[in-house]
Parts: sequence; structure tokens; C-alpha cells
Amino acid sequence: MPLSADELAQISTLTLRHYQDCAEDFREGTREHDVSQNIAALLRYIQADAPYQILDFGCGPGRDLRTFSALGHTAIGLDGCPQFVEMARSDSQCEAWQQDFLALDLPPARFDGIFANAVLFHIPSQELPRVLRQLHATLKAGGVLFSSNPRGDNQEGWNGDRYGAYYDLTNWRSLLLAAGFSELEHYYRPQGLPRAQQPWLASVWRKAQ
Repeated sequence: MPLSADELAQISTLTLRHYQDCAEDFREGTREHDVSQNIAALLRYIQADAPYQILDFGCGPGRDLRTFSALGHTAIGLDGCPQFVEMARSDSQCEAWQQDFLALDLPPARFDGIFANAVLFHIPSQELPRVLRQLHATLKAGGVLFSSNPRGDNQEGWNGDRYGAYYDLTNWRSLLLAAGFSELEHYYRPQGLPRAQQPWLASVWRKAQ
């Protein structure tokens, strides 16, 4: 059965409340996470002249905004959690937009790259095609989308007080291709471990249409 408008609103409200309530702990717990492999994967495929215009979609407290800015690029954050947006603005000195992922208002053809690290899995599967089309539309021609999500067997639902959808590569690829992207690369994380110990599926995509 499709999720109703009320159910979608509840998913957003409760998931964002979780992050709002634990914002400081989340910032401290993720401050030293090494996502340099993911940042490099996005940047190496962007074909525009630097500095790049980058949307950090689901920017959280702003850790990766600082990295992109330090590399000389113009990075804008977006998150639905008010506390994260405040932290991101303060910590990175970058612009950050507060927007619910299910009610996006994105400018057309604005960005050379989108960095969606550990975030798109929070979007219910019935809404994801629409959101992917919105991300596609806010990229410039030939722009690049990076995503990293916890992989799974195409199941979704509540994990505590957070909602998530967990895809395998085949289904994730189908969703991105249907949204008008072409695949550039995919890999599993963390590096150097057996596949059973690599819970994250990372992938890079170019706006193809």
C-alpha cells in the first residue's frame, strides 16, 4: 500500500526529530569520519572549470562543507534538521538551506556536483524517483551526483525512530538510470574489507539527459 500524505509527514517529522535531539552527539560522533574517498570520487568526475558549485545534500553539521570550501570550491549545504543547518552555517561559514527532503525547492541547473553522503536512504522509496528527478534538474548539464547509502535487500521501514530504505546495487542502479543519470563508478565501503563487512554502497552518476 502506498504511504499516505500523513504517513509521509510522520516519517519526516520523527526522523528529523531524532537528529534534532541528538545533534550535538552526532556532530561529535562523526567529526573524524574519513569520507575522503567519497569526496574524491565526486570531484574527479566533474568536468567544469574550478571552483565548482557543490550542493552538500544532507550536510548535517557541516563537516564536509568545510572540506569542500578548504579545497577552494563554493559549497552550499542543505538539511531538514534545523540544528544541523545552524551548526553547518556556524562551523563552515558556508550558506546552508533548511529544506525537508520531501518538499524540496531547488534552483534549476545551479550545481556542478551534488554530494549526497549517507542521506538518500532516508527518503521513502515511493518518493525517491521524484527526489532524484529534482536533484537531476538542479545539476548543470553533465553535472555529477555522488551518493552513499547503507546497502540491503530492498527493504524499508523504521529503524528505531529513523526511517530508511536499503537497496542492492541492481535496484539502486535502476532508480538512477530511470531518473536520467548514467553510471560512472560504484564501490563498497569501508575499503579493504571483505564484502560482508562493507555495509555502504557508494556510487557516482552523471546527468545524462
